[in-house]
Amino acid sequence: MNNFGFIHDKLEVKILILFILNRLPEPVGKEALAELTLCDNGITYFDFADSLGELVSTAHVYEKDGKYLITDKGSRNVAEIEGLVPYSVRIRAEKETRRLSDELMRGAMIKTSREERSSGGFTVSLSLSDGIDSVISMEILAGNEKQAEKIERNFNKNAEHIYNAVVNILLSENL
Repeated sequence: MNNFGFIHDKLEVKILILFILNRLPEPVGKEALAELTLCDNGITYFDFADSLGELVSTAHVYEKDGKYLITDKGSRNVAEIEGLVPYSVRIRAEKETRRLSDELMRGAMIKTSREERSSGGFTVSLSLSDGIDSVISMEILAGNEKQAEKIERNFNKNAEHIYNAVVNILLSENL
């Protein structure tokens, strides 16, 4: 490892990885986890990959389908030692982790799917949840797969605005 950052050994890299995973609400891919972990200039991608592999082999981290999440064992262990992460690294990691956490939580609340119809076209199913229950759910007919993909993509980007527009129209007195 080089010495340009605050993290200088493998144990510190492992603690940082566990620190980050302990703050994420959903499993995360290796590249996203690497981006969060490489917030300190003392860590290389190879340091990260090696440390992550060891955490998986010791059952501190669980990997499934290319996504990683902290295990109960990892969570218990990091809770006792996360203070060892240097303050400036911890602040940067928390800031970036919070951003990703918000994206993951939003993504978990928006669901889209499409199904080809035997009569032609696609049925696009869209739903938005508040984290507890569905707040809006609808199906829309798309003429072709390209339209269906566009509907899904736009709903993913604008679900909250679409929900608000529908509610405003439905509550309008000027209908």
